[in-house]
Amino acid sequence: MTHRIDRRSLLLTGTLGLGAFAIPGFAAAFAGMGQGFTHSVASGEPGPDRMLLWTRYVPASGDSARVRAEISETADFARIAGGGQAITGPWRDWTVKIAVTGLLPGRRYFYRFVGPDGSISPIGRTRTLPNSTRRFTLAVFSCSNMGFGWFNAYAHAAARGDIDLGIHVGDYIYEYGPGVYPSAARQLTGRMPQPEHEILALADYRLRYASYRSDPDLQALHAAIPMLIQWDDHETANNSWEGGAQNHQANEGDWSVRRAAAIQAWHEWMPVSETPWAAYDIGGLATLFRTESRLLGRTRSADIAPLFLASDPARALAEFRDGPWQDAAASMLGSEQEAWLSRAIAASVRSGRKWQVTAFGTILGQLRAPADAVDWLLPDGDKYTRAYVQGSVAAGKAGLPVDLDNWGGYPAARARFLKSAQAADANLLVLCGDSHNAWAFDLAQDGHAAGVEFAGHSVTSPGYEDALGPDFRRIEAGMAAANPELKWCDVSRRGYMALTLTPERATNHWLFVDTVLTRNPAASIGHTATVKRGSNRMA
Repeated sequence: MTHRIDRRSLLLTGTLGLGAFAIPGFAAAFAGMGQGFTHSVASGEPGPDRMLLWTRYVPASGDSARVRAEISETADFARIAGGGQAITGPWRDWTVKIAVTGLLPGRRYFYRFVGPDGSISPIGRTRTLPNSTRRFTLAVFSCSNMGFGWFNAYAHAAARGDIDLGIHVGDYIYEYGPGVYPSAARQLTGRMPQPEHEILALADYRLRYASYRSDPDLQALHAAIPMLIQWDDHETANNSWEGGAQNHQANEGDWSVRRAAAIQAWHEWMPVSETPWAAYDIGGLATLFRTESRLLGRTRSADIAPLFLASDPARALAEFRDGPWQDAAASMLGSEQEAWLSRAIAASVRSGRKWQVTAFGTILGQLRAPADAVDWLLPDGDKYTRAYVQGSVAAGKAGLPVDLDNWGGYPAARARFLKSAQAADANLLVLCGDSHNAWAFDLAQDGHAAGVEFAGHSVTSPGYEDALGPDFRRIEAGMAAANPELKWCDVSRRGYMALTLTPERATNHWLFVDTVLTRNPAASIGHTATVKRGSNRMA
């Protein structure tokens, strides 16, 4: 059974989830009563003695409301270990964020909110970061387009019980209107987010988040584990940068207004602080770096499409490779964040942390299209895909990457980051998403090992399987053969990653869900990679 997500129902899903709408007469009986705790609870950005708690509460008056948070080591809340109060209202879309301090390190807590009318929210579970640990497990998610399917990856992770912290590295929502991505033919029944047009204004972004946060499996994930959440491009618009986006046109208004609206809604609806980047100590075992690589310091990525119209495209591509592509001023992070990250990684190494784990939105590993990639195309595939692959092959022959919107478009910035990690003698692990496919890279700089990258597949968004032929193993072998840094990939399945750190090794599992077309949380480990500390390469 599917459940349509519409404007009326968005505010009714707090404690019962979307499954409530399968109950005969439920929606009709509660129509228009978007009141109380509407979207369950969430926690995020933990420390050894603190946690940020989130909920949404709409009072019957539709005006402001004072909401209280309580946190306890037991589910019966017999002893309250901490809490706080906040006033919410329409100026922040009735969302509530309360930072609770004075907690104990490495403890599992239960938390809830109490409304001014005495009503109680769903109960969430969370965990502070440890002061000392020899084992820590992270779950990594990205690219969750509601229209393409069910969030079964979230459901599987929520039910595990062994995940200490979740990380979402971007594309938590998508901005498109109906029929774009997914197309009308691919749109899954009952999974159309609101509003039913491309989101541009603050009210649009708020409603889109309300759609996504009404999903029962996403609610379950947030209620089960604390999260660190980064944005990538689709939280604003496709291929966004500091000054614009591929999917922002002149007739859609001022980019700065749209960007500000998207950022405001993101801060309202996510369990996140106002700090754009930060470092988290994982019990002396590792330092985890949350970064921002999309809106605040990223320069515009190059567009090589015009080069194919030149009288000699091969020469034009070579000139671009040797000139503009190497621009040292081009940046993913901006100079301020670059300097912070370099210093912070070095400080982590000096302090004796075993691992330096950096989360980015997009892939760092080098990916070029092999010459025979055009043979992977479906015979009846669309013209756009064929032109894109042909262009990628031509770029690859010139020594250029498949994607200029990821770190491949910023080679000088990539080199600066990897050189700084090498200079610090870091045990570097990079986590990212964006591509919808799964990848494992041994990163190198100047011919020397620099770290390992675990690139995650999407929660629902389709990967290469959506555009290329069905011989996925051939595609995967061809990509690995053409790219020395690439050691493994999967181009056809959805899911999430689970990374376990110990003092001696890091072990990453790529988990693949059985399907996204029906609500089914079944998943299994499809591949495992390990890194021994001190090697900066996979075993």
